[in-house]
Amino acid sequence: MDQVTDDHAEIREEVGKLCSRFPGEYWRKLDEVRGYPTEFVQALTEAGWLAALIPEEYGGSGLPLSAAAAILEEIQRQGCNGAACHAQMYIMGTILRHGNDRQKAEYLPKIASGELRLQAFGVTEPTSGTDTTALRTFARKEGDKYIVNGQKIWTSRAEHSDLMLLLARTTPRDQVEKKTEGLSTFIVDMRTVLGKGLTIRPIRTMMNHNSCEVFFDNMEVPAENLVGVEGKGFRYILDGMNAERLLIASECIGDAKWFIEKAVNYAKERVLFGRPIGSNQGVQFPIAKAYAQMRAAEAIVQKGLAKFERGENCGEEANMGKMLAAEASWAAGEACVQTHGGFGFAEEYDVERKFRETRLYQVAPISTNLILSYLGQHVLGMPRSY
Repeated sequence: MDQVTDDHAEIREEVGKLCSRFPGEYWRKLDEVRGYPTEFVQALTEAGWLAALIPEEYGGSGLPLSAAAAILEEIQRQGCNGAACHAQMYIMGTILRHGNDRQKAEYLPKIASGELRLQAFGVTEPTSGTDTTALRTFARKEGDKYIVNGQKIWTSRAEHSDLMLLLARTTPRDQVEKKTEGLSTFIVDMRTVLGKGLTIRPIRTMMNHNSCEVFFDNMEVPAENLVGVEGKGFRYILDGMNAERLLIASECIGDAKWFIEKAVNYAKERVLFGRPIGSNQGVQFPIAKAYAQMRAAEAIVQKGLAKFERGENCGEEANMGKMLAAEASWAAGEACVQTHGGFGFAEEYDVERKFRETRLYQVAPISTNLILSYLGQHVLGMPRSY
């Protein structure tokens, strides 16, 4: 199931070798206790894979987005779970593109080396959901610091990150001309404020995603940690969304390949009524259809990555790719469970774990409905639907 041409074959091979050190048993044990894959993340860090997008001058590899996509796809294809660390790939871009020289010099080398983890992204709130401009967390400027009050939810990996990229209002919504104005982005060093204005509470979910809700009670953030210009933070966050969607889509493609390979192998090996079950169209066709869906999504994602790297607008491909890849991975997971029958629900086969994990991506980091709204309005030119 390799691509016809692959500029990152060597990267995939090396990432695959690393992942082989973390078999299904490793992930099943973590799943039981909702644990964080510290050893896996450390191994990726030491190998330099999590610093792929950080420029060489800051200790990274300076690789293109397509290389990062290949890394994350291969992690999923090998049966591992990149959700424990994928955010670092796209969150870091906000600091790189909009941070000042001091911020880049202070944080990027330490993120590249693993001294600091940037895994937490504080955007979503209980009352606003995907209506980001309606968020209520407020940062009030007082001298050389900001005082932050509010709450975030679904802030994954907050317990295991040193830094958080936080989006908060700095000007009330009723005092700005456009609702997208008055939002600012901050780098929060959680090590200095945990228990001193910052409270983190884990949320137990159907998959081991290390999700949390985060509370800010007069939390102090140095003014020098403001990223870019006050009030322009929403644009900075949007600036990284296409990269985020292409990377998540690549993970879904990796999941789909894992499910398809697992299903195909089982369909060939499992013999009932004197022949392999894969010879039955009822078993074979759903797998074949999922394969076709995966290949179609892969083509869109590859086109999006190419446009991104040329500096072109890839919003259409990023959104379509994410939606189609998430649907393909879910279809492949469904086919894999059906092919395995009862064994698909047995933990030792890893199918049920991956099935739970891949379902997330039809909801987050952006829902299918919002993607369709984007396509309807910005690609097809229809009136805004919400």
